[in-house]
Amino acid sequence: MKRKITSKAVLVIALFLFTLSALSQVLNEGTFKIGRTFGLIDAFYVDSADMDMLTEKAIIEILKNLDPHSTYISAKDVKEMNEPLNGNFEGIGIQFNLLRDSIIIIEPIAGGPSEKVGLRAGDRILTINQEKVTGISITTAGVRSRLMGAKGTEVNITVFRKGEKDNLDFTIIRDKIPIYSLDASYMLDKETGYIKLNKFAATTEKEFSDAVAILKKSNMKNLVLDLRGNGGGYMLAATAIADKFFSDQKLLVYLSGRKTPRQDYKSSGTGSLSTSRVVVLTDEESASASEILSGALQDWDRGIIMGRRTFGKGLVQNGFYFTDGSMIRLTIARYYTPSGRSIQSSYNDGYEKYIENFFKRYTDGEMMIADSTHFPDSLKSKTLVNKRVVYGGGGIMPDVFVAADTSYNTVYFRRLVGKNILNSFTLEYYDKNRVKLNSQYKSFEDFKSKFQFSTDDIKTFIAKGEADGVKYNEDQFNKSKDEILLVLKGLVATNIWQSSEYFQIINENDKVIEKALKVISDKKSYDTILGNQ
Repeated sequence: MKRKITSKAVLVIALFLFTLSALSQVLNEGTFKIGRTFGLIDAFYVDSADMDMLTEKAIIEILKNLDPHSTYISAKDVKEMNEPLNGNFEGIGIQFNLLRDSIIIIEPIAGGPSEKVGLRAGDRILTINQEKVTGISITTAGVRSRLMGAKGTEVNITVFRKGEKDNLDFTIIRDKIPIYSLDASYMLDKETGYIKLNKFAATTEKEFSDAVAILKKSNMKNLVLDLRGNGGGYMLAATAIADKFFSDQKLLVYLSGRKTPRQDYKSSGTGSLSTSRVVVLTDEESASASEILSGALQDWDRGIIMGRRTFGKGLVQNGFYFTDGSMIRLTIARYYTPSGRSIQSSYNDGYEKYIENFFKRYTDGEMMIADSTHFPDSLKSKTLVNKRVVYGGGGIMPDVFVAADTSYNTVYFRRLVGKNILNSFTLEYYDKNRVKLNSQYKSFEDFKSKFQFSTDDIKTFIAKGEADGVKYNEDQFNKSKDEILLVLKGLVATNIWQSSEYFQIINENDKVIEKALKVISDKKSYDTILGNQ
């Protein structure tokens, strides 16, 4: 059996090397050396060796020495990696959370198989396919692995429902369940809409277009597009969104590599938002496709980029599969903004230094001071219309810098977040007050304007933190209190409604959005920043 496993591993490494060699059309001596090394280990090494493990480690190290974003993905991780970008997965369609070692359904996904059979918010799952799942310290991954599966297959669950004498049994047929890339869309004021995207996936353009259509019915004229924390995704999704802002054909991005001829991607000239003012919000976690969209709007002086410098990922990967289902994502080209700027941060000093340079942003003042980042003149470029100075080689620098808000940041608050106290408290709070909340607040607007936690609620929250190992600190609590209560209120809103309502609440204390709304509402200020005459 061991010999069969090791032979498979040798075959995988041989296929890997052949794939790389095929790209260059050269089988050089180095390639043969690596293959022969694995063959010698398999044949003569003093102890038995886990060839599968050695193979994966070798591939990972080889790719790490190329660039930071060429990666190896094991067969078991490939499907999970692709699901968010494909826009769906296969399962029973519920939002759930773990509350006191039991699985509580937050909400069945609209139109999904769980809703169709009658599952409700608040139901507690007791068994999955006759397996007891309460009191076993089950994890979120454990729940997902039991509920997800191929479309058309059955899942049998038993739930406890308040008000029912007996437990309820359900047979659910798994189906495709949508994954949304749009977190929130609503009006900030009478003329300014707000859209937040968490990724660029196969469904993003439609989600964005549907949101814009609804906002326009509310008289939206201008848009704040929030890409903070958006790590990217499909390039074509980003160019499809960028296309909405142009009334003529413009170069949006191009890519080029040693073996990849230059490919240009242009707008169609039919943008539905071509007359709208736009402010794009970015931060250090905005990457890849987020930077493509931001770079296109900045280079054409089409919109204001506001916030902090983006991550700096401008490398294009292509997937190459092995026979066992694993794959490598190999960098084949670089992205360039319309003015010719490379988005990618330098990795000339190796992978470890590349990662270290990113985290230095948190310690060298970049989050707080606009002038803390300096680029050499060699990376200087100019926008294509108004000739404003911009820089390449390390992400997209914002036109308007807004420092990270640390006014509420305390050790006490960070420990509450790290211990998941805020989320677990609101789950318990909503579970206890579900009927009262649903009857008292008939609309989100009513909840937003009137809801507040009582003094006893706050004491219960503090006590829960203490019980879970977060010692109460009065001074730090008072410093973080407004933000804590705002987040808690937003989490309660999520239990009643959706993620969009959560952001409507927590964004009330967002300094970047406050600045964006001020700029976008003042045409003179907006035009001055862009250099419009």
